Amino acid sequence: MPSQVSSAQASSVGVFASLLRAHAATTRRLNAQLLVEHGLTINDYEVLLRLSHAPDRRMRRVDLAGRVLLTASGVTRLLDGLERSGYVERGTCDTDRRVVYAVLTDAGSAKLAAAAESHLAQIDDLFNMRLDGAELEALASLLTRLAEDGPGCDPPG
Repeated sequence: MPSQVSSAQASSVGVFASLLRAHAATTRRLNAQLLVEHGLTINDYEVLLRLSHAPDRRMRRVDLAGRVLLTASGVTRLLDGLERSGYVERGTCDTDRRVVYAVLTDAGSAKLAAAAESHLAQIDDLFNMRLDGAELEALASLLTRLAEDGPGCDPPG
């Protein structure tokens, strides 16, 4: 029996596809600007930002991977580059040798501060050129609702 897609499903799938395209286009544009102006990828920026807000500017590498939505090997490669640049260093745990921390250096903090000013301005320009204040508020509200955990999100078991 052929599967039929309801109009509600088609609408939801279309919205999801639009969300993915918008995310990809925005990320690509912001990533390119960060690379050209500061030599950082958007993932580099996010890691530096997360570390800057962490207690003692340090996080376990495994926790950092989860927060920036990278695999353990992906965050290791990213951190290796940031370490070579002097923006991050490895830290150890006195009580458990298996634990390795990523620690934001002063150079990393300065790099983040330099990049943040133009990056935040670029985000502001990108959204304000396309959306008015009411649209921004509505979009923020809708995206926040989508990000919330809720019933019915798990596939049938």
